[in-house]
Amino acid sequence: MVFQLDDKLWFPNPALGDSDGMLAVGGDLSVDRLLLAYSYGIFPWYDFRNSPIQWWCPLERFVIFPSEIHISHSMRTLINKGKYVMSFNQAFDEVIKNCGNLRIEERGAWLGPEMTEAYKELHRQGLAGSVEVWDENDNLVGGLYGVTIGKCFMGESMFSLVPSASKLALIFLANIMKENGGVLIDCQFETPHLKSMGGKYIPYDEYMKYLRM
Repeated sequence: MVFQLDDKLWFPNPALGDSDGMLAVGGDLSVDRLLLAYSYGIFPWYDFRNSPIQWWCPLERFVIFPSEIHISHSMRTLINKGKYVMSFNQAFDEVIKNCGNLRIEERGAWLGPEMTEAYKELHRQGLAGSVEVWDENDNLVGGLYGVTIGKCFMGESMFSLVPSASKLALIFLANIMKENGGVLIDCQFETPHLKSMGGKYIPYDEYMKYLRM
């Protein structure tokens, strides 16, 4: 079942959503609504050009545990070369802009102006963060951004302008989380890229236990 949201701040029980994870439509992208959504594993994902806001909550959650991230031999070699430098929260606006451009090019088109501004506001309030990858000439060549809830990081999008830059960003994020007590990276949807780096499915009930830590 897909629920219609109104002006009140609420979400239905995720167990009542469609089998593919779609739970509700409508509402808004206010900070309060986004925080309520993420605190239950719900996230917005929709084509801003021809669709109302859609809210999703798959009950089988695709996640990466920071302590279990897979670093291939080729990635270790790339890291050891020191060709790229990673940073945290140094260029959030630039990261989300690049992610938005990439999504439109790939016809996903879900990261429109309204979504972009909503996540920028979360960042201004210290609730969303980014990882940046810089080349030897200080050019931004990759990165990712997402929302922090408790000890969990809800990954929203990533981009690469050079090979493996988004993998470097994810490895850097996992290391930051390990050093600071983070327990889980929510990948939202499975991709071959994320699976190769240690992504796996866990049940929603287990997911919520980590979210409540």
